[in-house]
Amino acid sequence: MTLRFVLRVGLRIVVSLLLSMAESRGHAAPVSDPAGTWLTEDGRARVRIERCGGMPDRICGYIVWMKETADAKGQPFRDRLHPDPARRARLLLGHQMLLGLKLNPDGRYVGEVYNAEDGKTYSVSIWREGPKMLAVKGCLLGLFCATQGWAQVTDLVPGQLVGATGEGGGPLPDPEWAAPKPPPTAGAAKPPAAGTIKTKAN
Repeated sequence: MTLRFVLRVGLRIVVSLLLSMAESRGHAAPVSDPAGTWLTEDGRARVRIERCGGMPDRICGYIVWMKETADAKGQPFRDRLHPDPARRARLLLGHQMLLGLKLNPDGRYVGEVYNAEDGKTYSVSIWREGPKMLAVKGCLLGLFCATQGWAQVTDLVPGQLVGATGEGGGPLPDPEWAAPKPPPTAGAAKPPAAGTIKTKAN
């Protein structure tokens, strides 16, 4: 067995391994991508995480299922403590809680989370702990922090919102994170002005 033969075989093995690694990386989803539906640590809600409308570099999250959606009187829970009075009548089911998180150099998405239980906004960072586990770290004033573990779910349960974000049967984004509305179609017929009457031509 010559040295040239050994080197040739070794080179083929190395090339084969490199091609195999490249192929597996090409088909695997990025580990840092938190997109999906997640069950919160206390089991009280499911959160859908996805790209914010019209902002591919930002991540938004919406409550798409709640274990309890109404109070003892059967009245649906609403966002009564929101600092914006215009949003206090909205339902908690379907509201946005993760507000435009952005990927940092450490591979974590950082930004703000809205907590409807007290109407306040906190700093948050999220990252995958594994294929089906998401770490969610919330902080107050950057000093007092707590981390939860959310489990990824792929099934559907009764009462879960399944529609596209911003459309019927789906969660509602905050206006500042919503997808831009398409421009009006050129040449579209305009409605008649108020007080005008259409008449038929003879």
